[in-house]
Amino acid sequence: MDKVSRMNADAIRNLLRTLADENDRLETVLDSMMDGIIVCDVDHRPILINKSAERLIPISQTDLYETNLWTSVRDSELSDFFYSSLENEETVLDREFALEGKQGTRIIAISITPLVKEKRITGTLIHIEETTEKRKKETRLRRAENLASLTTLAAGVAHEIKNPLGAISIHVQLLRKTLQPVKTAGMERYLSVVEEEIDRLNRIVVDFLFAVRPMDIASINDDLNGMLSELVAFITPETDSMGIQLDVKLEKDLPLLRFDKRYMKQALLNLVKNASAAMDQGGTLQLRSWQENDEVRILVKDNGTGIPEKNLGKIFEPYFTTKANGTGLGLTLTYKIIKEHGGDINVSSREGFGTEFIISLPIPQTEHKLITGRCADGEICNEIQDTDS
Repeated sequence: MDKVSRMNADAIRNLLRTLADENDRLETVLDSMMDGIIVCDVDHRPILINKSAERLIPISQTDLYETNLWTSVRDSELSDFFYSSLENEETVLDREFALEGKQGTRIIAISITPLVKEKRITGTLIHIEETTEKRKKETRLRRAENLASLTTLAAGVAHEIKNPLGAISIHVQLLRKTLQPVKTAGMERYLSVVEEEIDRLNRIVVDFLFAVRPMDIASINDDLNGMLSELVAFITPETDSMGIQLDVKLEKDLPLLRFDKRYMKQALLNLVKNASAAMDQGGTLQLRSWQENDEVRILVKDNGTGIPEKNLGKIFEPYFTTKANGTGLGLTLTYKIIKEHGGDINVSSREGFGTEFIISLPIPQTEHKLITGRCADGEICNEIQDTDS
Protein backbone atom coordinates (compact mmCIF):
# COMPACT_ATOMS: atom_id res chain seq x y z
CA MET A 1 0.00 0.00 0.00
CA ASP A 2 2.87 2.41 0.75
CA LYS A 3 4.25 1.81 -2.73
CA VAL A 4 0.84 2.47 -4.32
CA SER A 5 0.42 5.69 -2.34
CA ARG A 6 3.64 7.00 -3.87
CA MET A 7 2.50 6.20 -7.47
CA ASN A 8 0.97 8.85 -9.69
CA ALA A 9 -2.38 8.41 -11.47
CA ASP A 10 -0.85 7.14 -14.74
CA ALA A 11 1.24 4.51 -12.95
CA ILE A 12 -1.80 3.31 -11.00
CA ARG A 13 -3.86 3.06 -14.22
CA ASN A 14 -1.05 1.08 -15.90
CA LEU A 15 -0.86 -1.24 -12.89
CA LEU A 16 -4.61 -1.82 -12.89
CA ARG A 17 -4.54 -2.43 -16.65
CA THR A 18 -1.74 -4.97 -16.22
CA LEU A 19 -3.61 -6.75 -13.43
CA ALA A 20 -6.81 -6.81 -15.53
CA ASP A 21 -4.89 -8.26 -18.50
CA GLU A 22 -3.36 -10.96 -16.31
CA ASN A 23 -6.77 -11.77 -14.85
CA ASP A 24 -8.28 -12.04 -18.35
CA ARG A 25 -5.40 -14.26 -19.42
CA LEU A 26 -5.93 -16.51 -16.40
CA GLU A 27 -9.67 -16.78 -17.15
CA THR A 28 -8.93 -17.55 -20.81
CA VAL A 29 -6.49 -20.31 -19.84
CA LEU A 30 -8.92 -21.86 -17.37
CA ASP A 31 -11.85 -21.72 -19.78
CA SER A 32 -9.70 -23.23 -22.56
CA MET A 33 -8.76 -26.29 -20.49
CA MET A 34 -10.34 -29.61 -21.42
CA ASP A 35 -10.50 -30.56 -17.73
CA GLY A 36 -12.91 -28.99 -15.26
CA ILE A 37 -11.65 -26.82 -12.40
CA ILE A 38 -13.68 -25.72 -9.38
CA VAL A 39 -12.23 -23.70 -6.51
CA CYS A 40 -14.23 -23.44 -3.27
CA ASP A 41 -13.64 -21.27 -0.21
CA VAL A 42 -13.39 -22.58 3.36
CA ASP A 43 -17.20 -22.65 3.59
CA HIS A 44 -17.34 -24.87 0.44
CA ARG A 45 -18.90 -22.14 -1.71
CA PRO A 46 -17.60 -21.99 -5.31
CA ILE A 47 -15.43 -18.96 -6.06
CA LEU A 48 -14.25 -20.14 -9.50
CA ILE A 49 -15.74 -22.56 -12.01
CA ASN A 50 -14.38 -22.90 -15.55
CA LYS A 51 -16.40 -23.74 -18.67
CA SER A 52 -15.34 -27.40 -18.76
CA ALA A 53 -16.58 -27.98 -15.21
CA GLU A 54 -19.98 -26.57 -16.17
CA ARG A 55 -20.00 -28.92 -19.17
CA LEU A 56 -18.83 -32.05 -17.37
CA ILE A 57 -21.11 -32.02 -14.34
CA PRO A 58 -24.76 -30.91 -14.02
CA ILE A 59 -24.64 -27.63 -12.10
CA SER A 60 -27.53 -25.27 -11.41
CA GLN A 61 -26.62 -21.65 -12.17
CA THR A 62 -29.10 -20.24 -9.62
CA ASP A 63 -27.25 -18.84 -6.58
CA LEU A 64 -24.25 -20.89 -7.64
CA TYR A 65 -21.71 -18.73 -5.87
CA GLU A 66 -23.87 -18.10 -2.81
CA THR A 67 -24.44 -21.66 -1.56
CA ASN A 68 -22.43 -24.80 -0.83
CA LEU A 69 -21.28 -26.62 -3.95
CA TRP A 70 -23.29 -29.80 -3.33
CA THR A 71 -26.59 -27.90 -3.21
CA SER A 72 -25.99 -26.70 -6.80
CA VAL A 73 -25.16 -30.15 -8.24
CA ARG A 74 -28.22 -31.72 -9.90
CA ASP A 75 -27.02 -35.33 -9.64
CA SER A 76 -27.80 -36.95 -6.27
CA GLU A 77 -24.78 -39.28 -6.28
CA LEU A 78 -22.36 -36.45 -7.10
CA SER A 79 -24.04 -34.14 -4.59
CA ASP A 80 -23.65 -36.72 -1.80
CA PHE A 81 -20.03 -37.28 -2.80
CA PHE A 82 -19.17 -33.56 -2.68
CA TYR A 83 -20.97 -33.13 0.65
CA SER A 84 -19.15 -36.04 2.29
CA SER A 85 -15.72 -35.20 0.86
CA LEU A 86 -15.81 -31.46 1.48
CA GLU A 87 -17.34 -31.61 4.94
CA ASN A 88 -14.79 -34.23 6.04
CA GLU A 89 -11.93 -32.39 4.29
CA GLU A 90 -10.96 -35.58 2.44
CA THR A 91 -8.31 -35.81 -0.25
CA VAL A 92 -9.74 -37.80 -3.17
CA LEU A 93 -7.88 -39.04 -6.26
CA ASP A 94 -9.65 -40.02 -9.49
CA ARG A 95 -13.01 -41.13 -8.07
CA GLU A 96 -15.01 -42.22 -11.12
CA PHE A 97 -18.70 -41.60 -11.78
CA ALA A 98 -20.97 -42.62 -14.68
CA LEU A 99 -23.34 -39.88 -15.84
CA GLU A 100 -26.27 -40.44 -18.17
CA GLY A 101 -26.88 -37.78 -20.84
CA LYS A 102 -28.30 -37.20 -24.30
CA GLN A 103 -25.08 -38.52 -25.88
CA GLY A 104 -25.10 -41.68 -23.76
CA THR A 105 -23.08 -42.63 -20.69
CA ARG A 106 -20.08 -40.47 -19.83
CA ILE A 107 -17.43 -41.37 -17.27
CA ILE A 108 -15.72 -38.65 -15.26
CA ALA A 109 -12.92 -38.83 -12.69
CA ILE A 110 -12.91 -36.31 -9.82
CA SER A 111 -9.97 -35.38 -7.59
CA ILE A 112 -10.27 -33.16 -4.52
CA THR A 113 -7.27 -31.54 -2.81
CA PRO A 114 -7.10 -28.84 -0.14
CA LEU A 115 -5.73 -25.37 -0.91
CA VAL A 116 -3.05 -24.64 1.68
CA LYS A 117 -1.54 -21.22 2.36
CA GLU A 118 0.83 -20.52 5.22
CA LYS A 119 0.13 -24.00 6.69
CA ARG A 120 -3.59 -23.26 6.79
CA ILE A 121 -6.38 -24.67 4.63
CA THR A 122 -7.94 -21.78 2.73
CA GLY A 123 -10.24 -23.71 0.42
CA THR A 124 -10.55 -26.68 -1.90
CA LEU A 125 -9.41 -27.42 -5.47
CA ILE A 126 -11.59 -29.83 -7.45
CA HIS A 127 -10.27 -31.33 -10.70
CA ILE A 128 -12.70 -33.05 -13.11
CA GLU A 129 -11.52 -35.16 -16.06
CA GLU A 130 -13.63 -36.99 -18.63
CA THR A 131 -12.29 -40.55 -18.96
CA THR A 132 -14.94 -42.01 -21.28
CA GLU A 133 -12.59 -42.52 -24.25
CA LYS A 134 -9.80 -43.76 -22.01
CA ARG A 135 -12.06 -46.45 -20.55
CA LYS A 136 -13.32 -47.40 -24.03
CA LYS A 137 -9.74 -47.82 -25.26
CA GLU A 138 -8.89 -49.98 -22.26
CA THR A 139 -11.99 -52.09 -22.90
CA ARG A 140 -11.14 -52.47 -26.60
CA LEU A 141 -7.58 -53.50 -25.73
CA ARG A 142 -8.83 -56.06 -23.22
CA ARG A 143 -11.23 -57.48 -25.81
CA ALA A 144 -8.46 -57.74 -28.38
CA GLU A 145 -6.24 -59.58 -25.88
CA ASN A 146 -9.09 -61.92 -24.97
CA LEU A 147 -9.78 -62.66 -28.63
CA ALA A 148 -6.10 -63.51 -29.12
CA SER A 149 -6.16 -65.96 -26.21
CA LEU A 150 -9.43 -67.37 -27.50
CA THR A 151 -7.78 -68.18 -30.82
CA THR A 152 -5.16 -70.45 -29.31
CA LEU A 153 -7.42 -72.17 -26.80
CA ALA A 154 -10.47 -72.70 -28.98
CA ALA A 155 -8.51 -74.09 -31.92
CA GLY A 156 -7.02 -76.82 -29.73
CA VAL A 157 -10.30 -77.59 -27.95
CA ALA A 158 -12.27 -77.77 -31.18
CA HIS A 159 -9.91 -80.23 -32.83
CA GLU A 160 -9.73 -82.39 -29.72
CA ILE A 161 -13.52 -82.59 -29.33
CA LYS A 162 -14.94 -82.59 -32.85
CA ASN A 163 -13.52 -85.93 -34.00
CA PRO A 164 -14.67 -87.95 -30.94
CA LEU A 165 -18.11 -86.34 -31.21
CA GLY A 166 -18.39 -87.50 -34.80
CA ALA A 167 -17.51 -91.06 -33.79
CA ILE A 168 -20.03 -90.99 -30.90
CA SER A 169 -22.79 -89.72 -33.20
CA ILE A 170 -22.15 -92.50 -35.72
CA HIS A 171 -22.18 -95.20 -33.05
CA VAL A 172 -25.41 -93.87 -31.55
CA GLN A 173 -27.04 -94.25 -34.98
CA LEU A 174 -25.66 -97.81 -35.24
CA LEU A 175 -26.97 -98.54 -31.75
CA ARG A 176 -30.44 -97.38 -32.84
CA LYS A 177 -30.42 -99.81 -35.74
CA THR A 178 -29.13 -102.67 -33.59
CA LEU A 179 -31.80 -102.12 -30.93
CA GLN A 180 -34.63 -101.54 -33.40
CA PRO A 181 -36.39 -104.90 -32.80
CA VAL A 182 -36.33 -104.62 -28.98
CA LYS A 183 -36.24 -100.85 -28.49
CA THR A 184 -38.59 -99.52 -25.80
CA ALA A 185 -39.95 -96.04 -25.15
CA GLY A 186 -37.36 -95.62 -22.39
CA MET A 187 -34.50 -96.53 -24.71
CA GLU A 188 -35.79 -94.08 -27.33
CA ARG A 189 -35.92 -91.29 -24.78
CA TYR A 190 -32.38 -91.94 -23.56
CA LEU A 191 -30.99 -92.12 -27.09
CA SER A 192 -32.74 -88.85 -27.97
CA VAL A 193 -31.13 -87.15 -24.98
CA VAL A 194 -27.71 -88.39 -26.07
CA GLU A 195 -28.25 -87.09 -29.61
CA GLU A 196 -29.45 -83.70 -28.32
CA GLU A 197 -26.34 -83.33 -26.18
CA ILE A 198 -24.12 -84.34 -29.11
CA ASP A 199 -25.79 -81.65 -31.24
CA ARG A 200 -25.31 -79.07 -28.48
CA LEU A 201 -21.62 -79.88 -28.15
CA ASN A 202 -21.26 -79.69 -31.92
CA ARG A 203 -22.80 -76.20 -31.93
CA ILE A 204 -20.31 -75.11 -29.26
CA VAL A 205 -17.43 -76.45 -31.32
CA VAL A 206 -18.72 -74.72 -34.44
CA ASP A 207 -18.89 -71.43 -32.50
CA PHE A 208 -15.32 -71.91 -31.34
CA LEU A 209 -14.10 -72.57 -34.87
CA PHE A 210 -16.05 -69.62 -36.23
CA ALA A 211 -14.47 -67.38 -33.59
CA VAL A 212 -10.85 -68.40 -34.23
CA ARG A 213 -10.72 -68.81 -37.99
CA PRO A 214 -9.86 -65.76 -40.08
CA MET A 215 -13.09 -64.44 -41.58
CA ASP A 216 -13.32 -64.68 -45.34
CA ILE A 217 -15.08 -61.32 -45.52
CA ALA A 218 -16.27 -60.66 -49.08
CA SER A 219 -17.42 -57.05 -48.84
CA ILE A 220 -19.32 -55.53 -51.73
CA ASN A 221 -21.27 -52.29 -52.13
CA ASP A 222 -24.66 -53.37 -50.86
CA ASP A 223 -27.98 -52.02 -49.62
CA LEU A 224 -28.00 -52.08 -45.82
CA ASN A 225 -31.75 -51.44 -45.54
CA GLY A 226 -32.40 -54.33 -47.92
CA MET A 227 -30.42 -56.65 -45.63
CA LEU A 228 -32.25 -55.30 -42.56
CA SER A 229 -35.62 -55.86 -44.24
CA GLU A 230 -34.64 -59.48 -44.92
CA LEU A 231 -33.66 -59.87 -41.27
CA VAL A 232 -37.01 -58.45 -40.11
CA ALA A 233 -38.92 -60.87 -42.35
CA PHE A 234 -36.85 -63.75 -40.94
CA ILE A 235 -37.37 -62.92 -37.24
CA THR A 236 -41.03 -61.80 -37.38
CA PRO A 237 -42.61 -65.27 -36.89
CA GLU A 238 -40.48 -65.89 -33.79
CA THR A 239 -41.02 -62.43 -32.26
CA ASP A 240 -44.77 -62.69 -32.89
CA SER A 241 -44.89 -66.00 -31.03
CA MET A 242 -43.06 -64.40 -28.09
CA GLY A 243 -45.40 -61.41 -27.88
CA ILE A 244 -42.66 -59.00 -29.00
CA GLN A 245 -43.66 -56.04 -31.14
CA LEU A 246 -41.20 -54.94 -33.83
CA ASP A 247 -40.74 -51.18 -34.24
CA VAL A 248 -38.75 -50.72 -37.46
CA LYS A 249 -37.71 -47.37 -38.92
CA LEU A 250 -35.16 -47.41 -41.74
CA GLU A 251 -33.97 -44.07 -43.11
CA LYS A 252 -34.51 -43.80 -46.85
CA ASP A 253 -31.77 -43.21 -49.42
CA LEU A 254 -28.88 -44.46 -47.30
CA PRO A 255 -25.61 -44.68 -49.24
CA LEU A 256 -24.35 -48.09 -50.28
CA LEU A 257 -21.95 -49.65 -47.78
CA ARG A 258 -19.22 -52.20 -48.23
CA PHE A 259 -20.18 -55.25 -46.17
CA ASP A 260 -20.59 -59.01 -46.33
CA LYS A 261 -24.31 -59.75 -46.01
CA ARG A 262 -23.79 -63.21 -44.49
CA TYR A 263 -21.65 -62.02 -41.61
CA MET A 264 -23.48 -58.74 -41.00
CA LYS A 265 -26.82 -60.55 -40.81
CA GLN A 266 -25.32 -63.03 -38.33
CA ALA A 267 -24.00 -60.18 -36.14
CA LEU A 268 -27.41 -58.50 -36.04
CA LEU A 269 -29.21 -61.80 -35.48
CA ASN A 270 -27.09 -62.37 -32.36
CA LEU A 271 -28.19 -58.96 -31.02
CA VAL A 272 -31.84 -59.64 -31.85
CA LYS A 273 -31.77 -63.05 -30.14
CA ASN A 274 -30.28 -61.53 -26.99
CA ALA A 275 -32.89 -58.77 -27.02
CA SER A 276 -35.70 -61.29 -27.44
CA ALA A 277 -34.35 -63.43 -24.58
CA ALA A 278 -34.39 -60.33 -22.35
CA MET A 279 -38.13 -59.86 -23.03
CA ASP A 280 -39.51 -63.27 -22.09
CA GLN A 281 -42.80 -61.62 -21.07
CA GLY A 282 -43.06 -59.69 -24.35
CA GLY A 283 -42.06 -56.14 -25.15
CA THR A 284 -40.90 -53.88 -27.96
CA LEU A 285 -37.84 -54.43 -30.12
CA GLN A 286 -36.67 -51.31 -31.97
CA LEU A 287 -34.61 -51.52 -35.13
CA ARG A 288 -33.35 -48.28 -36.70
CA SER A 289 -30.97 -47.17 -39.43
CA TRP A 290 -29.79 -43.65 -40.17
CA GLN A 291 -26.85 -41.67 -41.51
CA GLU A 292 -24.78 -39.51 -39.20
CA ASN A 293 -21.86 -37.58 -40.73
CA ASP A 294 -19.63 -40.12 -42.51
CA GLU A 295 -21.19 -43.18 -40.86
CA VAL A 296 -24.36 -45.22 -41.08
CA ARG A 297 -25.70 -46.37 -37.74
CA ILE A 298 -27.92 -49.27 -36.74
CA LEU A 299 -29.86 -49.35 -33.49
CA VAL A 300 -31.08 -52.53 -31.80
CA LYS A 301 -32.98 -51.65 -28.63
CA ASP A 302 -35.21 -53.60 -26.26
CA ASN A 303 -37.17 -52.75 -23.13
CA GLY A 304 -36.31 -55.97 -21.35
CA THR A 305 -34.50 -56.81 -18.14
CA GLY A 306 -31.37 -54.79 -18.92
CA ILE A 307 -27.76 -55.56 -18.03
CA PRO A 308 -26.33 -54.99 -14.53
CA GLU A 309 -23.70 -52.24 -14.53
CA LYS A 310 -21.07 -54.64 -13.19
CA ASN A 311 -21.51 -56.84 -16.30
CA LEU A 312 -21.73 -54.09 -18.90
CA GLY A 313 -17.99 -53.97 -19.59
CA LYS A 314 -17.74 -57.77 -19.94
CA ILE A 315 -20.48 -58.65 -22.42
CA PHE A 316 -18.19 -58.71 -25.48
CA GLU A 317 -15.58 -60.84 -23.73
CA PRO A 318 -15.22 -64.51 -24.75
CA TYR A 319 -17.09 -67.05 -22.60
CA PHE A 320 -18.95 -64.42 -20.56
CA THR A 321 -22.62 -65.35 -20.36
CA THR A 322 -25.50 -65.18 -17.89
CA LYS A 323 -27.51 -67.81 -19.76
CA ALA A 324 -27.67 -71.36 -18.43
CA ASN A 325 -27.04 -72.86 -21.88
CA GLY A 326 -25.03 -70.00 -23.43
CA THR A 327 -21.52 -70.40 -24.86
CA GLY A 328 -20.55 -66.79 -24.17
CA LEU A 329 -19.43 -66.34 -27.78
CA GLY A 330 -22.44 -64.73 -29.46
CA LEU A 331 -21.59 -61.10 -28.67
CA THR A 332 -17.87 -61.82 -29.04
CA LEU A 333 -18.54 -62.91 -32.62
CA THR A 334 -20.76 -59.88 -33.22
CA TYR A 335 -17.97 -57.60 -32.00
CA LYS A 336 -15.45 -59.37 -34.22
CA ILE A 337 -17.65 -59.11 -37.32
CA ILE A 338 -18.28 -55.38 -36.82
CA LYS A 339 -14.56 -54.73 -36.32
CA GLU A 340 -13.72 -56.76 -39.46
CA HIS A 341 -15.95 -54.31 -41.36
CA GLY A 342 -14.08 -51.32 -39.96
CA GLY A 343 -16.99 -50.37 -37.70
CA ASP A 344 -17.66 -50.01 -34.01
CA ILE A 345 -20.37 -51.15 -31.59
CA ASN A 346 -21.43 -49.48 -28.34
CA VAL A 347 -23.85 -50.58 -25.66
CA SER A 348 -25.80 -48.78 -22.97
CA SER A 349 -28.21 -50.37 -20.55
CA ARG A 350 -30.19 -49.76 -17.38
CA GLU A 351 -31.21 -52.73 -15.30
CA GLY A 352 -34.98 -53.10 -15.44
CA PHE A 353 -35.36 -50.69 -18.38
CA GLY A 354 -33.68 -52.39 -21.34
CA THR A 355 -30.55 -52.39 -23.49
CA GLU A 356 -29.44 -50.43 -26.54
CA PHE A 357 -26.77 -51.41 -29.06
CA ILE A 358 -25.58 -48.93 -31.71
CA ILE A 359 -23.45 -50.17 -34.61
CA SER A 360 -21.47 -47.58 -36.59
CA LEU A 361 -20.31 -48.49 -40.10
CA PRO A 362 -18.08 -46.24 -42.23
CA ILE A 363 -19.41 -44.84 -45.50
CA PRO A 364 -16.90 -45.49 -48.33
CA GLN A 365 -15.12 -42.22 -49.08
CA THR A 366 -15.04 -40.91 -52.62
CA GLU A 367 -11.50 -40.16 -53.74
CA HIS A 368 -10.94 -37.40 -56.29
CA LYS A 369 -8.24 -38.15 -58.85
CA LEU A 370 -6.88 -35.53 -61.25
CA ILE A 371 -6.59 -36.79 -64.83
CA THR A 372 -4.48 -34.76 -67.22
CA GLY A 373 -5.33 -34.82 -70.94
CA ARG A 374 -5.67 -32.76 -74.10
CA CYS A 375 -8.72 -30.57 -74.72
CA ALA A 376 -10.31 -30.21 -78.11
CA ASP A 377 -8.16 -27.15 -78.89
CA GLY A 378 -4.97 -29.04 -78.09
CA GLU A 379 -4.35 -27.31 -74.76
CA ILE A 380 -3.60 -29.35 -71.63
CA CYS A 381 -6.65 -29.59 -69.38
CA ASN A 382 -7.54 -31.46 -66.21
CA GLU A 383 -10.58 -33.57 -65.38
CA ILE A 384 -11.56 -34.78 -61.92
CA GLN A 385 -12.71 -38.40 -61.73
CA ASP A 386 -14.46 -39.84 -58.67
CA THR A 387 -13.41 -43.27 -57.51
CA ASP A 388 -14.56 -45.16 -54.44
CA SER A 389 -11.74 -45.88 -52.04
